[in-house]
Order: sequence, then C-alpha cells, then structure tokens
Amino acid sequence: MTDPLRARVLAVVRAPSIPDVHGLVAALADGGIPTVELTFTTSDVLRHVAAARDAGTPVGVGTVLTADQAKAAVDAGAGFLVTPGVRAAVAEVGVAAGVPVYLGAFTPTEVATAVDLGAAAVKIFPAGLHGPRYLSDLRGPFPDVPLLPSGGVNAENAAAFLAAGAVAVCAGTGVVPPAAVAAGDWSDITARAIAFTTSMEGPS
Repeated sequence: MTDPLRARVLAVVRAPSIPDVHGLVAALADGGIPTVELTFTTSDVLRHVAAARDAGTPVGVGTVLTADQAKAAVDAGAGFLVTPGVRAAVAEVGVAAGVPVYLGAFTPTEVATAVDLGAAAVKIFPAGLHGPRYLSDLRGPFPDVPLLPSGGVNAENAAAFLAAGAVAVCAGTGVVPPAAVAAGDWSDITARAIAFTTSMEGPS
C-alpha cells in the first residue's frame, strides 16, 4: 500500500456534513493534498468512506475511539485510522487488518506507548500548544518515530514543523473550513490547499 503520508500533508475534514465526497477529494488533490482524513464527527462518515473507496480514491478515518468504530471504518475501506489519543483497541484492529494507524499522543510516555502498540506514525496533538520546538524536542529520544503534528498547524508554521522533523503535517479548518465543505465551495478549498502546500516549502 502507498504510504498515505508520502505527500507530507494530510487534510483533516471536520465538517458536520459533506455534500459530495468526490468533489471534496478532487478539490484537495488539485491543491496538492492527495491524502484526506474524514472523521467520525461527520454524519454518515462511513458512507462517504465507502463512496471514495469505490471511486478508487480511498480516504482515512479519524476520531476513531473504539474497536467497533475501527472495524466499521476498515470494512468501509478506510486507507488508515487516526485517533486523538492512545487507543489500544483501535491499534489492535488496524494492525490486524494491515491498515496503518496513527495513534494520538502528546507526552513522551504516550509516544512510546503508541510505538509499542504498532502505530505507523504518532500524531502529536495538540501540536499548536507548544509548537515546532516541542516536536524537535521529541525527536531527541524518538529519532526514528514518524511524528505527525496535528491541531494548530497552519500555513504560518507548517514549514517549521517539517523542519523540526515532522514526517508530515495535518491541515485542518484553515484549509477545509466546515462552512466551505458544507457549501461545496471546492474552488475555495483548492485555493486554500495551494496556499498551504506552497507554505510548506518555507521562505523563498
């Protein structure tokens, strides 16, 4: 399976509804973000996941809290699973199914636990609380652990997080505002994605 984080950016969609998942995924891809995470905070999320899978553009599922949710997401065709914190039961399901799991963590102890549970990457959340310097500090004892900062990452600091050693960064509501998703304003989302991915390159 292709590494979902190869593009070094992941769009996290946290909208109450999605009128057209194909339009959403295409808009983000046109802006340079091919990897998309839908979340269980969106109604009918599994229907959207299955539709994306059937179209050949699998998406991941986030805010996975239980084994049952993990199993349902895998059955719907999720390309990866993401949790807001350390969730051993979710990791067990994902690892058994061969689906990458990005376990949420914040402290060094939580990072180590996530690694022990088989996380393909560890989502550092909320990354904005202490910024890129904290991520750099975590790289000291965990030089080989793929760290994925989420929460508070934006066009102003994405390059700094990558420079601090992030394997990829999460683009949230700054790129996919819930209102724009609900309205199907794909051109706006593409423009925001372009601005974000351009910012990842750092100062010219």
